[in-house]
Amino acid sequence: MSYFFSRLIISTNFETQVASLNITDYLATKASLIDEAMDTLIPSAGDFPKNLNKAVRHSLFAGGKRLRPVLTLASAEAVGGDSSLAINTAVALECIHTYSLIHDDLPAMDDDDLRRGRPTCHKAYGEATAILAGDSLLTIAFELIANSKNISSEKIVQIIKEVSKGAGGVGMIGGQILDIESEGTEVEFAFLEQIHSYKTGALIVASIRSGAIIGGANEAELQALSSYGRKVGLAFQIADDILNVESTAEVLGKAVGSDEEREKATYPSLVGLKESKELAAELLEGALEALTSFDEKALPLRLIAEYAVARKK
Repeated sequence: MSYFFSRLIISTNFETQVASLNITDYLATKASLIDEAMDTLIPSAGDFPKNLNKAVRHSLFAGGKRLRPVLTLASAEAVGGDSSLAINTAVALECIHTYSLIHDDLPAMDDDDLRRGRPTCHKAYGEATAILAGDSLLTIAFELIANSKNISSEKIVQIIKEVSKGAGGVGMIGGQILDIESEGTEVEFAFLEQIHSYKTGALIVASIRSGAIIGGANEAELQALSSYGRKVGLAFQIADDILNVESTAEVLGKAVGSDEEREKATYPSLVGLKESKELAAELLEGALEALTSFDEKALPLRLIAEYAVARKK
């Protein structure tokens, strides 16, 4: 059991549950399921227009944790739903996440050469094609949600609203512009938290809420899962900030030390490494507390919260 879980008061029953599930295996199984679905649902490299679809697949199948789609499936399961009904939405969320990475890597943004251990999309296919590949992924995402099977039209509309908000101006995109505008400036802690609540946390919350809606969650369950998602989202970003300082390009598959070079607002730069790790641990504890009303079906969500903080890449 990790340092982070050792800080928590965990019941004997919960310890038994933890022992019964290997989170690495769970994540790998779900990621494989998502990859199979993506291969079926996303246009092949041979489909017209070929160069665009090659660029899309270059980034989409470069690997990665598949955290957002896994959270979608796990949230559907946590409320007693059938996670297979959420597969289109799960793939859609990975499409949106990947589009954001393609655009983040562009010369006008972070100007990165590597992503997940391979050349970034614009390095492999050119800047214009990379922009269009990101646009294509964002558009495909909403088509996938609209084409979901065995889900009511009412739920589909609700999910589209959730995902649009999480990805838009009061979500991921809004966080990105705040992040860019804050480079080279001194920011207060509350503003840093706002940046990352939007940039990282909002799409994570949307992933969780969408899965829960598909699974049939009631309002109390949605509120609890939203609280969990907000805390996990911030903890995940803090872990990213720490890894950008402490890890290596070989482990992460992308450049490290770039946050400091660009004078980005990060948790380590604002409060220090030790304090950042303590804050991540506190957020983990809060995320687990948000799930106290859930039974063993929410165990994957509990372990994903720990993974989000303790991961090495």
